Amino acid sequence: MQSIHQQVLDIIQNFKRGSIFFPEEFDHLGNNDSVRKALSRICKEGTIIRISRGVYLYPIIDKELGILYPSVDNVAQAISKRDKSRIIPTGLFALNSLGLSTQVPMNVIYLTDGIPRKIKVAKQTITFKQTAPVNFSFKGKITPLVVSALKEIGKDKVRPEELEQIRKMLKLESKEIVISDAYIAPRWITNIILSLINTSDNESLA
Repeated sequence: MQSIHQQVLDIIQNFKRGSIFFPEEFDHLGNNDSVRKALSRICKEGTIIRISRGVYLYPIIDKELGILYPSVDNVAQAISKRDKSRIIPTGLFALNSLGLSTQVPMNVIYLTDGIPRKIKVAKQTITFKQTAPVNFSFKGKITPLVVSALKEIGKDKVRPEELEQIRKMLKLESKEIVISDAYIAPRWITNIILSLINTSDNESLA
């Protein structure tokens, strides 16, 4: 019978390069302590990288750039999938995702319906902040980012160029979904979104 180390290694080598994975994925092997020791040894061998406590990467290695690390969002999405929870990015990260800011936040905050926690990834921190279920009523992917971004900017502080960028991003979502999602937001944000999708420049949403 193969050792736990070899069984873990065989499974990892069947992963796609760039995969983020967790010790729980080896629970079927039966011995959690042996699995964790195997993962630690495989890290030392250089096959995988521990990017945070209990979070591992089977890295893509570029000949010129070396190890290609996943984005913070990819890590957050992987954790969300593992936990079977939903997340919505907030603050500066939402602004960055929409092209409203080039600033990369050191503390990326997500609203979640899962367990609140903080995870350190290299020099950045991912914070999962528990929130009310109503915040996960959005049907689209762009609108919740817009809502988070506008909250970060603040009422009566949105510049014309920011509104134009938001309008362009909203065009990536269906008009029906944008309208439906707009009514979940605070009234002042609802009014902004509805005005943007009804601009008189004859450009229609998807």
